[in-house]
Amino acid sequence: MLLAAALAVAGCSGGSGSAGSTAADDKAAAAPADRQEAAPDGAKQGAPGGPADGARASAPPKAAATHVIRTASLTVRVKDVPKALDQARTVTENAGGYIGDETTTRDAEGHERTRVVLRVPVAEYEEVLAGLEGTGKLLERNAEAEDVTDQVVDVESRITSQRASVARIRELMDRATRLSDVVTLEGELSTRQADLEALLAQQASLKNRTSLATVTLSLSETTPEKPVREDDDPGFVDALQAGWEAFVTMLRWVAVAVGAVLPFAAAAVLLVLLWSKAVRPRLPRRRRTVPPMPPMPVAAPVPAARPAPRPEADGAPEREES
Repeated sequence: MLLAAALAVAGCSGGSGSAGSTAADDKAAAAPADRQEAAPDGAKQGAPGGPADGARASAPPKAAATHVIRTASLTVRVKDVPKALDQARTVTENAGGYIGDETTTRDAEGHERTRVVLRVPVAEYEEVLAGLEGTGKLLERNAEAEDVTDQVVDVESRITSQRASVARIRELMDRATRLSDVVTLEGELSTRQADLEALLAQQASLKNRTSLATVTLSLSETTPEKPVREDDDPGFVDALQAGWEAFVTMLRWVAVAVGAVLPFAAAAVLLVLLWSKAVRPRLPRRRRTVPPMPPMPVAAPVPAARPAPRPEADGAPEREES
């Protein structure tokens, strides 16, 4: 029986906090009706003309508390960053807050830039912002507010239901007699306690974020450069710049390729020089055999010249050779 009751308790308490609060609201709504039936006609609650009607008419409705997470970021240009930082610390501490993260950098020209996160009470939020803006020239301010009232109410309702569930499990453990029932109830109790601790941690986080506002302050001695917004359509200058970047990239890759091949080329040249200067002269040289020359052809004998004819005796004239 105890084990069945434990399972029933686990099923009922395993639902959402809104379901538990709905059942409680139904019971609370039914209770006044029962009391009204048991009470006399003149003393019924809420009866017209009764004392309760006058009390409700005179009492103003109670406004629900709102829970808001406030964050802000300020960018201020100052003449002296350390002095302005000390002033920001004084303003924060006087308001009951504290300083969280702090980062200080220095550029190549020696100008300091500090980024600090401040946590201040929500009641002093606006006053602290005004004090921080007075440290120098305000360049940029962004403020946000997030309403988390629904989350806070939901977590509180779930915590109430979870605590009641843990209490019921403990009562069942006190009445358990069988070892198996005790083991089952202990496992269920550890699960419910873990869920309760997670809800309590969420509630603490929401309380911290809603009770203390977060202010991010940036102090610089120079105006921070804003990124230039480029047009969607590229122009001639953009094309020229893109072409130059492509040309430079190509030269870079060519230089990388040359650098990769250069060690191998140097090694090849060194091997060629070593072969020509040291190894080749020491190798034995082979004698080259000259083939015999072919016999020269003998020239044919020249025929003897014929003697010239003598002139005749009778004195005939000689013929002239044409």
